[in-house]
Amino acid sequence: MSELVVTADGPVLRVVFNRPDRHNALTWDMWDGLEQACERADNDPAIKLLVLSGAGGRAFVAGTDIAQFAAFNDGSDGVAYERGVQRVIDRLERVKVPTVAVVEGHCVGAGLIVAAACDLRIAVPAATFGVPIARTLGNCLSMNTYSLLVHHLGPARTLDMLLRARLYTAEEAHAAGFVAELRTPEELPERLAELEDRLLGHAPLSMWAAKEAVRRLRVANLPDGDDIVATVFGSDDFHAAVPAFLAKEKVDWQGR
Repeated sequence: MSELVVTADGPVLRVVFNRPDRHNALTWDMWDGLEQACERADNDPAIKLLVLSGAGGRAFVAGTDIAQFAAFNDGSDGVAYERGVQRVIDRLERVKVPTVAVVEGHCVGAGLIVAAACDLRIAVPAATFGVPIARTLGNCLSMNTYSLLVHHLGPARTLDMLLRARLYTAEEAHAAGFVAELRTPEELPERLAELEDRLLGHAPLSMWAAKEAVRRLRVANLPDGDDIVATVFGSDDFHAAVPAFLAKEKVDWQGR
């Protein structure tokens, strides 16, 4: 079965990240598939809603598949990667119909960014949210991604999450306003159906206007950050951390 399952369910386009044995970690092909799903949502007049979820119940998405970073040679590879991520995230944020992330289990790294680019997030109480790269790979995010996190969480919570490399509980994410609703796994299907019906009954252009206005406000003064990405992805720390992570070994951080 495909690692990304995209199906039209009446007016709802459903995207399922489908690598449950790897906590739905994203491959390059899955990133491309998500971008294609966004195109489909905008170009099929029958589609009125886009819903993203993860297979298996243990994760929404647990980041990008780390094994792919082993091929990175220098900072330019990191810049290319983050630009690719930003392209897909920007495409998801620009989708004209409402987008909903349904979060069960881990929503970390790239998964958190995908969820943040959606309009609404509903989650189960056992879900976790974070970007623990300061204790795992020693890499960094794009300026667009930092902006998304600050937009949703504020600068204090963003720095708390990133510097302490801590995972927020679903209750904390809900209290911060990131998660719109918490529902038990048993309640989730019915509540999702109710949410979908509500959104499908609203004026499409009113919802698009709200989405687009908020997006434009967020990106209005977005600075360039390629120099930050190149420095960190080109560092000795990052190149030592990738094989150490894959071998489940501890990293001796050097700061260079």
